[in-house]
Amino acid sequence: MIYNLDKINEMAEGDEDFIVSVVSVFLEEVPEDIEALESAIASEDFEQIYKMAHKIKPNVDLLGMEQTRANALEIETLGKSAGNLETIQEKFALLKKDVEQVVAELQKDFDI
Repeated sequence: MIYNLDKINEMAEGDEDFIVSVVSVFLEEVPEDIEALESAIASEDFEQIYKMAHKIKPNVDLLGMEQTRANALEIETLGKSAGNLETIQEKFALLKKDVEQVVAELQKDFDI
C-alpha cells in the first residue's frame, strides 16, 4: 500500500463520511488530472504541465503519497521553467503508475 490516511484521519476527527468524501473526490478528480497532464506533456505545453502537476500535488500529499508528491513537485518545477521534457516524461511515468495503483487500492478498500 503506497497511501496512508493519517492526514485525512486527523482532519476527519472520526468522521467516516468525511474520509469517504475525500477519497471519492480523489478517485473522481485525480485520474482526470493525470490524463490532462499526460496530454500537456504530449503537446509540450509547459504552462499546462506546471498547472496540472501543481493541482495533483496536494491531492497525493493528502493521501500520504510522499514519493508521488515529490514526482509531482519535480514535474511542476520543470514545467514552470520549461525544463527537460525527457525528465518530465520519466517522472510522469512513475506518477501515473503510483496514482493508478492507489486508485485501484482505494476502490477496493472503500468498495467504491
